[in-house]
Amino acid sequence: MHKDICEILISEEQIRTKVAELGQQISEHYQGKNLLLLGTLKGAVPFIADLARAIHVPLELDYMAVASYGDSTVSSGIVRITKDLEGPIDHKHVLIIEDIIDSGLTLHYLIDLLRRRNPLSLRICALLTKDRKRLQEIECDYVGFHIPDRFVVGYGLDYAQRYRNLPYVGILKPSVYEGSQKPQTEHQSPAER
Repeated sequence: MHKDICEILISEEQIRTKVAELGQQISEHYQGKNLLLLGTLKGAVPFIADLARAIHVPLELDYMAVASYGDSTVSSGIVRITKDLEGPIDHKHVLIIEDIIDSGLTLHYLIDLLRRRNPLSLRICALLTKDRKRLQEIECDYVGFHIPDRFVVGYGLDYAQRYRNLPYVGILKPSVYEGSQKPQTEHQSPAER
């Protein structure tokens, strides 16, 4: 376990098992459909990569970068698109692949934006959803794990662009984000989740 993690919340093995289950469910639902997995950068990258391999129907991958956190543990409430899709989605069944649903603000904004582009269908698959009151309610079609309202990192999730490479989801020690041990980098770009 990494020294900045106080508890492993979801193990590497639990993630692997859940991704296989989700892949099976998604494969059954999208049989014979023109499926686009739309990953949100950067947090969903490990999840979408593993999930795509667990889905057994033809699919396309694309990504959007939507930022609302900055180097903080809470959403700023200001959402901005920093990378858009490469093409139209009006002839595709779009499945948004999200690392975590927290406040709901970012995902709500993304859903509204994508609906205006007239996909054949629009659904959501999230690895994690926090058990908390949301600022925007989100109906998630596929959920990996429900977690407590704690700040988590690992398996794509970050704090100040660190910890994404951990193979599990862990709870970050509060001392890290309260300033006493904040990771130092030459350039700290916003956390995009």
